[in-house]
Amino acid sequence: MTGWRIGYIGAPKWIAQACDKMQGQFTSGTSSISQKAATAALRSGTEFYDAMRTTYLRRRDLVVKMLKEIPGLKVNIPMGAFYVFPDVSAFFGKTDGNTVIQNATDLCMFLLNDCGVSMVTGEAFGDPRCIRLSYATSDEILVKALSRVKESLAKLH
Repeated sequence: MTGWRIGYIGAPKWIAQACDKMQGQFTSGTSSISQKAATAALRSGTEFYDAMRTTYLRRRDLVVKMLKEIPGLKVNIPMGAFYVFPDVSAFFGKTDGNTVIQNATDLCMFLLNDCGVSMVTGEAFGDPRCIRLSYATSDEILVKALSRVKESLAKLH
């Protein structure tokens, strides 16, 4: 249940025990609302999840396709979650005449200011050459946002 910070694991006992040690240091006190929602989700069957899996796979493929059409981006194919983590280092040192992009943070700020699309630097996720963007929204919004990103990045030289 992404975003609700609740979940479970099915694993060999030794892995589950190791995860329990770590998890106990990071989270506690899951809200009663989240607990009730998790119970309802686990009892509801798989039809909803199958549909969502199909939807997110389609969105992932759409976003990856559109990102690969942007010169300079190095795009991987994510195998889980709902984020893409492209390498944007080809844009470091480039400028639109006003702003010089020194790093992924600068690029995220440039995109936010130039085209109104918000992304975050990959630094907090293990790679400062990358940005992290979510595809947890409609296809229509994704197409519009990524079209604007492509236009903004084309301004950099």
